[in-house]
Amino acid sequence: MSPDDYTPHSGDRRYRVEHYDLTIDYRLGTNRLDGVAVVRGRVVEPTKAVSFDLAGLRATKVQAPRGAAGGKGDRIGFTQTDRKLKVSFGRELAAGDPFELTIAYGGAPRPRRTRWGTLGWEELEDGAIVASQPIGAPSWFPCNDHPSDKATYRLTVTTDPGYAVAAAEPVSTATKGGRTTWVFERSAPTPTYLATVQIGKYVSRGMDLAGIEGQVLHPSALTARVQADLAPLPRMMAVFAEAFGPYPLPSYRLVVTADDLEIPLEAQGMGVFGANHIDGRGSLERLIAHELAHQWFGNSVGVGRWRDIWLNEGFACYAEWIWSERSGGHTAHAKALGHWTALAAEPQDLVLSDPGPDLMFDDRVYKRGALLLHALRLTVGDDAFFRILQTWTSRHAGVTATTEDFRMLAASVAGRRLEAFFDAWLDETALPPLPEAPAEDPAPVTRALNVTPSSPSQAR
Repeated sequence: MSPDDYTPHSGDRRYRVEHYDLTIDYRLGTNRLDGVAVVRGRVVEPTKAVSFDLAGLRATKVQAPRGAAGGKGDRIGFTQTDRKLKVSFGRELAAGDPFELTIAYGGAPRPRRTRWGTLGWEELEDGAIVASQPIGAPSWFPCNDHPSDKATYRLTVTTDPGYAVAAAEPVSTATKGGRTTWVFERSAPTPTYLATVQIGKYVSRGMDLAGIEGQVLHPSALTARVQADLAPLPRMMAVFAEAFGPYPLPSYRLVVTADDLEIPLEAQGMGVFGANHIDGRGSLERLIAHELAHQWFGNSVGVGRWRDIWLNEGFACYAEWIWSERSGGHTAHAKALGHWTALAAEPQDLVLSDPGPDLMFDDRVYKRGALLLHALRLTVGDDAFFRILQTWTSRHAGVTATTEDFRMLAASVAGRRLEAFFDAWLDETALPPLPEAPAEDPAPVTRALNVTPSSPSQAR
């Protein structure tokens, strides 16, 4: 693991984390978080020290088990700056050696100020939200904040009564002394930016999402709007499972906050929406499709470096177009033509394979990535295209992949050379023309998915 060019001050190449066990006590009235993080990992090069990303919270004690990493069951040395916690082992660890560290920390969590806005743990009007992509995770726990370092999690969250907590797969809930403790586990390998805690005065209901366990948490006042807008979700799950392969996680949860949010966001096994995204009329249905698609593209198949962000966002954007046509709205081809025209009028100064940190979340990355996929579909045909997507999600499930990996896989599955195609779409600033749709099939994306259309979607 090398430092990421887009986030060079985050992460530590000397080790990888295997498991985080986080115990958090959070008091909403005072915005006070007290935590203990047990981090199990393995060094990948000889080292006497490792560093964790931690911002806005102070470590108070670091321990290692007796006889491990130089520890004697008591404190070991550490220093802290405004964004790093450096822990010194009592001896040099060799490449491959395991370690376990217990870090006590606390403070008033607040989002980090970054070039991408404020990120991480943030207070709501009555609750809390975590939105970490790409470097917000250190605002609430010490971590190796690099997109390629996936780990499993156990989270124990204690908070005030009357609040619901969503984080991962629920294990238990218990109330004692007027406070409630929620325990969750996440067995799917997860990068730090997709780990989450959501706290609010929510009601909860279950959903059968085409055989996948679903759960929706939302303020009771939004019940009617939530039920109306999420009604298509089971069918959406079925459409995507047929298009992309089986849903890659045990369950899917949606959280709708009472607050308005600037944008919805994905976490591992979860989509988070503001009240402004759920209006009861399905006006922003495409966003529900987008966040669900991220569970395949970005969450299961992750990016090992941020320059490849189009593999997350372009695929999720294209999933919006697939859902539109399968639910009776505009076809993917019609959407591609419209977005190509709009994108052609924008500045031609973005390289999709390396947009740079300032443009990694530019809407042109989303749309050009989706247009690349549609152009690939027109080039290789529906059968090969969907085999490419399903091979991609199965071969790289639970790990990370790069743009080069996708180029090679697409050519292999399609059985043809695609160097010139990918060079034009990925590495040149000029927007390539879309290939022509076959004359006998002006909407070629409509026949690959064997799902009966429903009433027209209001998503655009």
